[in-house]
Amino acid sequence: MSDSTSQSKQHPLFQKVEEVRRRRNKVRDINVTLAHGSGGKAMRDLIDDIFVNTFDNPILSQLEDQATLSIANLATQGDRLAFTTDSYVVTPLFFPGGNIGELAINGTVNDLAVSGAKPLYLSCSVILEEGFPIETLRRIAESMKVAANIAGVQIVTGDTKVVDRGAADKLFINTAGIGIIRKGISISASNIQPGDAIIINGNLGDHGAAILIARGELALETIIKSDCQPLNSLVESILNVCPEIHAMRDATRGGLATVLNEFSQSSEVGIRLFESAIPIREEVNGICEILGLDPLYLANEGKLVVVVPQVYAETVLKTMKSHPAGLNSCIIGEAIASPPGVVLLQTTFGSERIVDMLVGEQLPRIC
Repeated sequence: MSDSTSQSKQHPLFQKVEEVRRRRNKVRDINVTLAHGSGGKAMRDLIDDIFVNTFDNPILSQLEDQATLSIANLATQGDRLAFTTDSYVVTPLFFPGGNIGELAINGTVNDLAVSGAKPLYLSCSVILEEGFPIETLRRIAESMKVAANIAGVQIVTGDTKVVDRGAADKLFINTAGIGIIRKGISISASNIQPGDAIIINGNLGDHGAAILIARGELALETIIKSDCQPLNSLVESILNVCPEIHAMRDATRGGLATVLNEFSQSSEVGIRLFESAIPIREEVNGICEILGLDPLYLANEGKLVVVVPQVYAETVLKTMKSHPAGLNSCIIGEAIASPPGVVLLQTTFGSERIVDMLVGEQLPRIC
């Protein structure tokens, strides 16, 4: 470095410019405007203030068009990469037990976790409607940071778009995630064998019921909270005692019934559920009876279905019950040889009925 260059960097004006460059910008507007999606200073202010400051980590702070990750570091944790993406359009944005931001983090973390992967890195893209309150966006971003910290993941890249007023419904979020699957783990619905036990980690339908009540369309005073939570820690505990998990999936849209139909069709085995063993809150059952809904199809955001060889069933169940995310875990059914591709429910009256795939949509805009 030349003396002239060294001297110029000591000049007060240069030091002031460097200080300004290092200082992150602040958004001054009360509501989102089209300028916040223009690519100029207003957009940079919004990104710096709401997202970079909140999600702060060394990878994101580089503010490149992409996150650069170490392949060598990833390879030390496993031999395969799991990659997923999902979009979130829930209404209302805030509901008992969570909000769209927490939903976006936990949903993507859980999609990775049920493959047996350790979730590591997430992206976050938002589509904002002109006029959306800045403070509401800040609250959502902060809740995403908290959810990411709890799940042990980093938000390392993202994008912001603004559309005209009326062109979207307030806020849409897309999150993509990558994780690492350690050696020896192979989880797939095609692995299910007759005799396998089917286990769920708690009460069904809480999220769907919570969203329905939060919309204010029913004159009900009961408060049911969404089960929105990360499941990666629970999955890790299960894998530690049973590396031979045959299948695992989180029961989100379409609920338990849809997941089990997907399982039975992929593995070409039948599945028998025991109605008396399926955990459903009395309040959720009541809402379903009033509206003519079936809780087996209600959405969940913190429930996973695990299929394990019968020999591991009690060990896995005990492990799940000892984890905060699985206190109410139950064995709810079994895989059977016949009829293949069919889910049967053994009712409390002793009869059996077919539980088919969800047709249509019980509740739109739930996640």
